[in-house]
Amino acid sequence: MPGSRKAEKDDKAVITRLHQFLKDFSFDFKDEALLKQAFTHSSYVNEHRHESQEDYERLEFLGDAVLELMISQYLFKHFPEMSEGDMTKLRAAIVCETGLVQFATALSFDEKIFLGRGEEATGGRKRPALLADVFEAFIGALYLDQGLNEVNRLLESVVYPKISDGTFSHVMDYKSKLQETVQRLNLGELDYDVVMENGPVHHREFLSKVLLNGQTIGTGKGHSKKDSEQSAARAALKTIDD
Repeated sequence: MPGSRKAEKDDKAVITRLHQFLKDFSFDFKDEALLKQAFTHSSYVNEHRHESQEDYERLEFLGDAVLELMISQYLFKHFPEMSEGDMTKLRAAIVCETGLVQFATALSFDEKIFLGRGEEATGGRKRPALLADVFEAFIGALYLDQGLNEVNRLLESVVYPKISDGTFSHVMDYKSKLQETVQRLNLGELDYDVVMENGPVHHREFLSKVLLNGQTIGTGKGHSKKDSEQSAARAALKTIDD
């Protein structure tokens, strides 16, 4: 039937995109069924009962735990000045639905999901909760098939750079902390200056510096002026602590 032929063709296209994704990251998946499961929504399983296919929900559960572990380790190592409470707050912002959707979108995971026809017709491929779930499910599958080192390699490419460039700095008010520290120690007067703007309008990158009594004590990048200033303030706090 024409409909079944189209569905089969669509599935093959998804598999091709999955294999290209693995090739781009030099992942050598051993268990093809596990890989497909990570991208299979329950609506697809319901429409393909004869295939004995599992959906991604169990892998999502595992991936959530693996992701929290790896993010916690990264924050512990790279933010030695950060308190336990602040690390918890920052980690929560990174692994919340909004953060996970950013990562899934960066990897074009919306194009790699096996969906049922009904879910497809109602725009499920772009649904934030679904994209967040698939990202966690893939992390779970990657961990099972390749181990933590390969999970870390993916995060080094997709997640960690967004942490370091200030994407999640809105949850951490470093500027206020810096101001309080400078006032408490009676160090002088703070000022911020955007020294450079790069990139296209839709993906602008700013470089800011924070000055104490006219001397630069920290620089930082971000995709908005505010984020770059927060990043600069974080660097300045580290300078003062040192």
